[in-house]
Amino acid sequence: MGLTAIGISHRTAPVAVRERVAVRPAELGPTASAAAAVTGSSEAVILSTCNRTELYFAGGGNHAAEAGALLSFRAGEDLGAQLYLRRDRDAVSHLFAVAAGLDSMVFGEAQIQGQVREALAQSREAAGAVLTRLFNAAGTAAARVRGETAVARGAGSVSSAAVQLAKKIFGSLRGRRAMVLGAGEIAELALECLSAEGVSVGVVANRTHTRAETLASRYGARAMHYDECWAELGSVDLLVCSTAAPRAVVHPEHVAPAVRGRAGAPLCVLDIALPRDVAPEVAQLENVFLYDLDDLQAAASSALDQRRDDLPAAERIITEETDRYWQWLAGLQAVPVLTRVREEMERLRQAEVAAAARRFPLTPEQRDTLEEFSRRLMSKFLHAPSVRLREAAGNGRGLGVVDAASYLFGVEDAVQREPDAAEQPSPADDVSRTPRITNPGTDE
Repeated sequence: MGLTAIGISHRTAPVAVRERVAVRPAELGPTASAAAAVTGSSEAVILSTCNRTELYFAGGGNHAAEAGALLSFRAGEDLGAQLYLRRDRDAVSHLFAVAAGLDSMVFGEAQIQGQVREALAQSREAAGAVLTRLFNAAGTAAARVRGETAVARGAGSVSSAAVQLAKKIFGSLRGRRAMVLGAGEIAELALECLSAEGVSVGVVANRTHTRAETLASRYGARAMHYDECWAELGSVDLLVCSTAAPRAVVHPEHVAPAVRGRAGAPLCVLDIALPRDVAPEVAQLENVFLYDLDDLQAAASSALDQRRDDLPAAERIITEETDRYWQWLAGLQAVPVLTRVREEMERLRQAEVAAAARRFPLTPEQRDTLEEFSRRLMSKFLHAPSVRLREAAGNGRGLGVVDAASYLFGVEDAVQREPDAAEQPSPADDVSRTPRITNPGTDE
């Protein structure tokens, strides 16, 4: 049973592409089920965050071409080299590194671990034993990295990186005033970061007024609906946008009137949503400084050097947990092979006993003795291979030995294995191995 991961991230595609491919939380389950059906996979899970959309598959045939076509269809263009492909162990270690924040835009950030957990929860109907175990194991790997290394110590978030960008415009943010669009988890993180810098949050605007009220009450802000908040832009210095809207909600006509009344005072607009909340044309307005997710990378990487020394330790943990999962999977694969080998040997044993009975007249007692002798002989012949095959699942050679055994005993159909990448090329085969993480940037 092969594993495949294919996707795009902040490392391979700009935000303008990522926002078209992104899958909203409510759509993860149906989209995963549809992806499994289209690719002929037995299992599928979709991970979609601010900075990545990845499809994970188990079982079936070669998933890369079909999955790449699905992502390209969502993007409305051939994604080509913007796609990356991970197979088998590489897919496992990639997900573990993602969950630990090692592949995030904000290196070491914590939000991605919850997003990996939510991806499995939302894709539960399309995920079977293999991917359920994989995503749960990713949580274990991430927890170990956070608990045993310092890569997450002092790590920020997309929201904190956005605040650092705002500082480049205003210097100190103390005494500044902000308005926040959105009332979800990322918006709340933004409010925490702003408050820690001494920013007064004046307005929390959201499509659902009740949620806006709940969040605004914690920070002494006013809750408003989108339609009411634009007049407040003239009295704030920062606009932080983090809604779940499927398309832009902030356009030049919303911002221009406030700009004309600001007497040249700068307005910093931080768009940390995917899809983007702010139309790019807003940046053309005078004294409006618009930053989106792609602008955060440089700001988020500034604190990386102090945690770089812990990266080898984190990578060792990822390798250990990858080995642990792969050994479990190898053991899972060994079971059907052993079953089929014993079934095939039993078929041959019965045929030979029947042939012997036809050649030599046997009494019932002699027939029973021959049956017992042949069973014992077969068990002795199969004992050592069976033990070795099970042991292989615990020493890192599991799937290779399982494949060899299934070939030698002629029971290849007992194990579904993904075709080698060279047999069926995909748009992403040029990056079919996970690179060592040597220059982590800044995710979710």
